[in-house]
Amino acid sequence: MRWGEVVDEPVYKNARAAKKLQCSNRMATKKKSVPTTQSTPQQTRLWLMYPPRLIKKPLIWEVAQRFKVVTNIRQASVTDEIGIVCLELDGKREDVKAAIKWLTRSGVSVEPVEISTIAG
Repeated sequence: MRWGEVVDEPVYKNARAAKKLQCSNRMATKKKSVPTTQSTPQQTRLWLMYPPRLIKKPLIWEVAQRFKVVTNIRQASVTDEIGIVCLELDGKREDVKAAIKWLTRSGVSVEPVEISTIAG
């Protein structure tokens, strides 16, 4: 038997070997929990609602220039009265939060995209 090989029925020569193998299997499959920190990369989808006075301003471009985030417009609908954009932001958590704060201070309404699933 080699390391990492899957065995249907465990075969052990003695109790000590069995205990050692079980311990090593637990260690091999144990997942490390990564604490969420400010520098953890994240992807966030947001609904942006622009008032009429901001529709012609390149705010999404400005976000990409000011902050270390990648912007991706997933969906948009813009009229003379309102602009609605589904925006995806990729970057470090602190940069994404700063970009959201800046958009809000600029006068854009920012809401998280809620993903609904149908239970079946």
